[in-house]
Amino acid sequence: MNTLNQFKNFTSGLSSTELMPVLFMGHGSPMNGIEVNEFSAKWAEIAKNIPVPQAVLVVSAHWFTRGTRITAMDFPPTIHDFGGFPQALFDVQYPAPGNPQLAQETAELIKGASVILDHDWGLDHGAWSVVKNMYPEANIPVLQLSIDYTKDARYHYELAQELAALRRKGVLILGSGNMVHNLRMMSWEMINGGGYDWALEMDEKFKSLILNRDHKPLINYQQMGSAALLAIPTPEHYLPLMYALGLQQANEEASLFNDKAVGGSLTMTSVKIGA
Repeated sequence: MNTLNQFKNFTSGLSSTELMPVLFMGHGSPMNGIEVNEFSAKWAEIAKNIPVPQAVLVVSAHWFTRGTRITAMDFPPTIHDFGGFPQALFDVQYPAPGNPQLAQETAELIKGASVILDHDWGLDHGAWSVVKNMYPEANIPVLQLSIDYTKDARYHYELAQELAALRRKGVLILGSGNMVHNLRMMSWEMINGGGYDWALEMDEKFKSLILNRDHKPLINYQQMGSAALLAIPTPEHYLPLMYALGLQQANEEASLFNDKAVGGSLTMTSVKIGA
């Protein structure tokens, strides 16, 4: 099946738009999905200040797979992939539709991987906790693209570039994770704000590199010293950032929001690329 023809068939039903922005959201605690706080309020504000998307494609830290998969069902289930939280969080349902045709077209766009159409996953809390605050009516299709845990940051950065055509057809691409994320070192004394020196140091370095469009060190983060290894002990929450950066075009600026450290070892710092 011809990929360009497939994409044309899909996009013929969508109006051409200016480039949709790209977002990296620091999603933090699942409780941000139901609490009205500074982070969830900003997610809602962001949604009001960008074009209404035709669909949302989320790359979440919480779908870490061998190989690349994309949700391809009509109605993705709400996944409660956590424990020890109040029942109100487990009661949340976010009944946004999927879009199997968009899943197929997205899979065909990606040349760097053989993408599996997935009918078993759904929307995990890295996706719905954010998107629920942005689009509470659940009337916009939401898909998830998994993160291949066998691949490095450069692979994901380059894979993201293959998704660029979706931005002109109203698809909001959203990475959901945390730049600094070390739960083993979390401090309950700083749960409402504050970070260890190494966490703040790396957050500042990350922000400076992002704002200066210097992506190479961010791709090769393992070479940034011991503080980087504390900030990113495992890569799943960091790799969604690679999708946002990989989609940045030469003339696009990046801006920051929700720029705050919490729990000592986690930062909510988030990035918006484009208008």
